[in-house]
Amino acid sequence: MFIRELKNRSGSISIQIISKVKGRYKVVKTMGSATMLQEIEILKQLARQEIKNIEEKNQLALFESKSDKLVEQVFETLQNSSIRTVGPELIFGRIFDHIGFNQVREEMFRHLVIARLAYPLSKLKTAEYLYRYQGISLDIDAIYRFLDKLNSKLKPQVEQIAFEHTKRVLQGKISVVFYDMTTLYFEASDEDDLRKTGFSKDGKHQNPQIFLGLLVALGGYAIGYDIYEGNTYEGHTLIPFIEKISKKFNLDKPVIIADSGLLSKANIAALEEKGYEYILGARIKNEPEDIKSKILAQQYADGTTISIEKPGGKRLIVSYSGKRAAKDAYNRQRGLKRLEKRIRTGKLTKSNINNRGYNKYLKLEGEVSVEIDYDKFDRDKQWDGLKGYVTNTQLGGKQVIENYQNLWHIEKAFRMSKTDLRIRPIYHHLRKRIEAHICISFAAYAVYKELERVLYLEKSPLSLKKSSRDNPQCLPGNIPTSRFKTYQKQASENG
Repeated sequence: MFIRELKNRSGSISIQIISKVKGRYKVVKTMGSATMLQEIEILKQLARQEIKNIEEKNQLALFESKSDKLVEQVFETLQNSSIRTVGPELIFGRIFDHIGFNQVREEMFRHLVIARLAYPLSKLKTAEYLYRYQGISLDIDAIYRFLDKLNSKLKPQVEQIAFEHTKRVLQGKISVVFYDMTTLYFEASDEDDLRKTGFSKDGKHQNPQIFLGLLVALGGYAIGYDIYEGNTYEGHTLIPFIEKISKKFNLDKPVIIADSGLLSKANIAALEEKGYEYILGARIKNEPEDIKSKILAQQYADGTTISIEKPGGKRLIVSYSGKRAAKDAYNRQRGLKRLEKRIRTGKLTKSNINNRGYNKYLKLEGEVSVEIDYDKFDRDKQWDGLKGYVTNTQLGGKQVIENYQNLWHIEKAFRMSKTDLRIRPIYHHLRKRIEAHICISFAAYAVYKELERVLYLEKSPLSLKKSSRDNPQCLPGNIPTSRFKTYQKQASENG
């Protein structure tokens, strides 16, 4: 390689790095152009340094190429059964045992849970992963036969083990539980007795789906779960689920915390009839006029909390947050701009009128004229920053809010399940296999959550993903911290 000075039409000089390959010249890099002699010399100096860097990289690449060939020769002499990925079994396997899942005397269950954590894809890909990286040969038909019996045989035991572990973590105190539901959709268009179309929280209303109900304790530690048909109304699941879990685990009437989606007169009446205390998200704009008047009559500052008595010993706790007010105002303005744009472009017609989202600001003029009700938009400003909670507990307003705010743990549980554990897409269509898939994912979530807890206690700077992939340290069961030599290929090579 050499440096060339190229005179431009403008009178400036361009400094280029040129290489010669098979008798042909090629511009490797243009360092820049200048007119002053001093600036040209600076560009030449930069070019010399760049040539030096390129030559060093080429030498390193040549060395690495030779090293790669040696590694390939070593791997060619090894069989799949001789290659091991130590990390997943070392990390997740120890936590799996620590929680107590080794009480499940099914080796297939262990393999599928750890594979779900290390390589969360289809069961066919799981079988390939286990063979390539663990030297474990599993027939795919054997996996499916195991799934067919998994849910009916092992679900009660898996839930019991997870519950006992949660009790140990919380030192036997489960006085508050959090319940929520999410939807899991299927790419297939066919419905059956489980997979049905319904209201989708993922926005996939045209796809058949199932509902997954999850109960966790403080901190997001797993207690139990259940599966429902895709067209189930989530408000009808709360009481049967709580009663079943309470009876199974002998829970002593914990405080039930759930979001406003489960707020209904029927649910509240049923909870009170069975002696449960609760904290539920409230829809304050749907309250009777006299209560709304009391809410709006209050002067609010950041952190203000008020309590309004309701019939039947219930209270409505309302809090104000300046940060929430700013967010509410921003969202209203953004929604208004979208409506204005759709009206200008003619994409909003009479058929679009409904009371969902920011469409509530629209009104009809004549038969076809659609306008924005700016008065209604302005009136909504008075609700910015306000959030309500309905409770029958004796807790103070701030305690009610603090307990409810822990609901984010269950939202995080769903997020971890859908992203880190890739609980979806679900490739099964038989009910028993779908249920088995959820059972494996539930156990994997308990393991993942315990790893998160240990990293927090040890004040580790490592993320969950990095610690589980590369860094065995400070884990339960006296896991050693020494380094391990492994022959390991990246699982990403296989998808």
